[in-house]
Amino acid sequence: MNKLRHMSLFAHIVESGSITAAANSLELSKSVLSQHLKALEQDLGVTLLKRTTRRQSLTPAGKTFYEQCKVLNQTALHAWHEAQQFSQVAKGKVRITAPNALMSTLIAPALAKVCIAHPQLEPELIADDRQLDLLEDNIDLAIRVGNSKDCDAKQRLIGEFKDVLCGTAEAVKNYHLGHQRYIANLWQGTDIQHTLINEKGESEHFTAIANCVVNSFDTSFALINSGAGIGLVPEFKLAEPNCNLHPVFPDHQLTSNPVFALYTFSRQVPLSIGVCLQGIEAQLAKTMA
Repeated sequence: MNKLRHMSLFAHIVESGSITAAANSLELSKSVLSQHLKALEQDLGVTLLKRTTRRQSLTPAGKTFYEQCKVLNQTALHAWHEAQQFSQVAKGKVRITAPNALMSTLIAPALAKVCIAHPQLEPELIADDRQLDLLEDNIDLAIRVGNSKDCDAKQRLIGEFKDVLCGTAEAVKNYHLGHQRYIANLWQGTDIQHTLINEKGESEHFTAIANCVVNSFDTSFALINSGAGIGLVPEFKLAEPNCNLHPVFPDHQLTSNPVFALYTFSRQVPLSIGVCLQGIEAQLAKTMA
């Protein structure tokens, strides 16, 4: 690291015309710069600069060495400006994962607006009901429902929604007649228990054994919406034009599901991820309203 520092300062000395001028522009003392130059020449075993009280000139070795040092400084300056661009313009690849139930209804519409506003963004969306590992799977932003076991990530509450125990009118009727078929997502297991509460605080306990278990929300929604049985559907899906579902217990509700955003940036969140998160949070609030 000291070698790179020596080389950078040497280029500044050459371009400034003197150690005094370089010291003024870099806001360093003349003695510090002189020590760097001396250490550099000692490490290389060659003289780079011939100096008098009035002027300095490069030795043949110094001329060749300076050309490389100049490139080093130009590369460092270019890298600095490139990195700063990411704090000023939302750009580059962003890997975002979310459960299937949220991806098509919330995440994708939100990011469509974000991409229009920030055309240099390159989002990669991963719909997966599994909780992917942020580091192992190179995830920049994860949207999850409920508390997460990932203690290494920063978790931020961005909203909430409620599931509705529902089915088609015929399926709900069959349930109340004692003919029950429950469609479950894989994460629910087969032993189903729900507690629903009405406005008076009175609870309704629901228990069932899942007759059908699927590994994605889109599949469970398709089955429930086709009349195959009853099951959980997020309340925002009930507002879709092709949804023909009704609550099993119209006067009772399930408790809310918190929605969290997870990321591994402990201090400053990159602008590209920040604008995505803002868009998702705004879409969630709009959908819930």
